[in-house]
Amino acid sequence: MEPVRKILLAVLLAVGLVLTGAGPAPAAAATTTGFKFVDIPGEGVTLKANVIAPAATGRYPAVILPSSWGLNDLEYLAQSKKLAEGGYVVVSYTPRGWWSSGGEINTAGPSDMADLSKVIDWTLANTAADPARVGTAGISYGAGISLLGAAFDKRIRVVAMMSGWTDLVYSLYSDQTRHRQSAGLLELAATLLGNPGPELSGKLADFKADRNVAEVQAWARVRSPATYLPQINANAPAVLIANAWGDSFFPPNQLVDFYRQLNGPKRLELRPGDHAIAELGGIFGFQNDVWTSVRSWFDQYLRGGPAGGQPVLVRPDNANTETYADWSGLSTSTTRYGLGRIRTLDGTGLLGGAPSTGWSKALPTDKDTIANGGVVLLTNGVSAFTNQRPAIWLPTVDRSRAGVWASTRPGSALKIRGIPKVHLDVAQSQGSAVVYLYDLDLIGTARLITHSPVTWTGTNDVDLSLSAAAYDVPAGHSLTLVIDTVDPLYYDANEPGRQITIGGGSYLDVPTR
Repeated sequence: MEPVRKILLAVLLAVGLVLTGAGPAPAAAATTTGFKFVDIPGEGVTLKANVIAPAATGRYPAVILPSSWGLNDLEYLAQSKKLAEGGYVVVSYTPRGWWSSGGEINTAGPSDMADLSKVIDWTLANTAADPARVGTAGISYGAGISLLGAAFDKRIRVVAMMSGWTDLVYSLYSDQTRHRQSAGLLELAATLLGNPGPELSGKLADFKADRNVAEVQAWARVRSPATYLPQINANAPAVLIANAWGDSFFPPNQLVDFYRQLNGPKRLELRPGDHAIAELGGIFGFQNDVWTSVRSWFDQYLRGGPAGGQPVLVRPDNANTETYADWSGLSTSTTRYGLGRIRTLDGTGLLGGAPSTGWSKALPTDKDTIANGGVVLLTNGVSAFTNQRPAIWLPTVDRSRAGVWASTRPGSALKIRGIPKVHLDVAQSQGSAVVYLYDLDLIGTARLITHSPVTWTGTNDVDLSLSAAAYDVPAGHSLTLVIDTVDPLYYDANEPGRQITIGGGSYLDVPTR
């Protein structure tokens, strides 16, 4: 892949320089050395990398940037240049198994951790980097490697994780439901652009076939920052976590759980979009809120710059940016909406009041509806640019295939902030379902606020947490819950030709402010 890499190098370097200013640097920016492309010895492999630094003599803080899944060290050219102009030594590298770097893809495993430490060794030995001021950052795969590295290498004092994961088991099997489309795209990228090797290929094959689940989850647990939370807390790096509400690879609930257990300096930012969408413009050198926060985070903790604002920043899907002292500050109360009896006339039940009994709703296990989570990357990605959540026309949801419950229409806006939770009483002790929460307007247009799949076994009481959300339901709109059993985003565990029966006692808890 080296010839392809060189062609991309020429194109991306030219684009990066144009977008970040190919002419004289701004008055406040330092002159840089320009990019130098190097080979760095990893743990038994050679890693392709590039380095850029301030041109003036002196010691500088260092930022290490592992590239994303399927991409290479050219990914961060624009932002590397900005960081170098701001006074940083910046080393971007392609993790093992990708493009021209040696070895097999290790999926942020022990070999990748050893490689990251080797890159830090090389940076300290070959640049003007200050060993007391080392940070790591990245998007997606690079984000996970960066945060995991802080558990194993105490030299990492600052981490900026964009669109990363903290629990890979949850990312693959949230609420015991396998994620079909996101895992499929990861496999495709590895096959086309990397060297997956027998380990990754075998685990992905087992995942698709739903076999050796314990072994796949054990493999994923080794690659989860949450597994090493005690080590990360002991090393106490300053950690910035930035993600999207609609991330279809790494849903945000895992990040909230991890953030709340971090003891060191920390910041959590959640914005509209899907995986790696919120920070995408910064990759091309455009002004970007996420990358601005990343640079400010490094300035604060590696250069002694001014402190930032409150540690939790959320940009709701349809409201202005808000900041809080802690995640718990998002919501001030929780409202319980009981699921009520289905009306014969239109097949819709009442959502609200105390949970009622004496009713049931049967859902076929192999019939889809137009209610779905969309297409991985595209649906939530587009909504981030249009400021419009994906929508369906609710009357066309087939009531013979789905349960639909709608609330009364309040006279004031309902500000949803946090993680809605659902409890279902089901007649079957095993099965799968997908729960969608919508904002329903007066003409039947329903905009998807959040959703989650769930698979259960050995119980008739099913509890699930919908993906975290920040959304204002306008006055006069109805909060609406839809439940069906099929969604192309996920594998389900249902036997065909059967049914899932939801009964009285089911309810929705919505955090609001």
